[in-house]
Amino acid sequence: MKAPPRLQSLVDEGLIDTVVRQLMSGKEAMVYVVRSGDETLCAKIYKEATQRSFRQAVDYTENRKVKNSRQARAMAKGTRFGRQAQEAAWQSAEVDALYRLADAGVRVPKPHNFHDGVLLMELVSDEAGDAAPRLNDVDLSAEQARVHHATLLLEVVRMLCAGVVHGDLSEFNILLAFDGPVIIDLPQAVDAAGNNHAQRMLLRDVANLRDFFGRFAPELLQTDFGPEIWDLYQRGLLDPSATLTGRFVRKTGAVDVAHVLREIDDARDEEAARLLRMQGAR
Repeated sequence: MKAPPRLQSLVDEGLIDTVVRQLMSGKEAMVYVVRSGDETLCAKIYKEATQRSFRQAVDYTENRKVKNSRQARAMAKGTRFGRQAQEAAWQSAEVDALYRLADAGVRVPKPHNFHDGVLLMELVSDEAGDAAPRLNDVDLSAEQARVHHATLLLEVVRMLCAGVVHGDLSEFNILLAFDGPVIIDLPQAVDAAGNNHAQRMLLRDVANLRDFFGRFAPELLQTDFGPEIWDLYQRGLLDPSATLTGRFVRKTGAVDVAHVLREIDDARDEEAARLLRMQGAR
């Protein structure tokens, strides 16, 4: 097919040879299957982030570093230049996270290049060599659900050991490759040590995995891995070889009502976002 305008610069630079087909189009990006030499890759073209709420953007971008103070001031003021800088930072966050996590052995698509707002990366494939389906589109046996759940918990641990929390992990951004699940879509990834919302996001990511796989293996709904993982992380004891039990005894004490109300508001926002994703997937 004819290369879309946003991919033509990659063809001109010799980074890709041909565009095979469009793979998907979402609110944040369009993805194409492309050829580069003997390799079949995918090219992710970012759209402007008009669908993200200001609150979500602030939560995810807290403590993210930008190139200079001028950019930081412009981003804080919301000027046109500031919005452009913020969008560039949002895109580069995924690129940085992919390289960081791939180096740590996390099951993410291998990044190849980032050029002119386009991320070139590995095409995650199924047994037939076709593009792998999203987890949400796959029916699982109870045993498959248990195995994939355990695999993804280990990947969450590896990510946290590398200092990264996905921030939006669910069945909608996990692909089921021929050799197991692969985590995708990381522009909202946060620094575990530098973002005050990291704990809440980690707990939500793990709860999303529990709730999805619990549809096929109901005993998983009784597990509580999130608080256990975060507790080990906070105490400096988290390691990919750590044995997790899925049980956690919470400390009792005075209730922070303001914190509880914030959690309720966050949960309401997250449910609305989840429903939007489900509508977009239909």
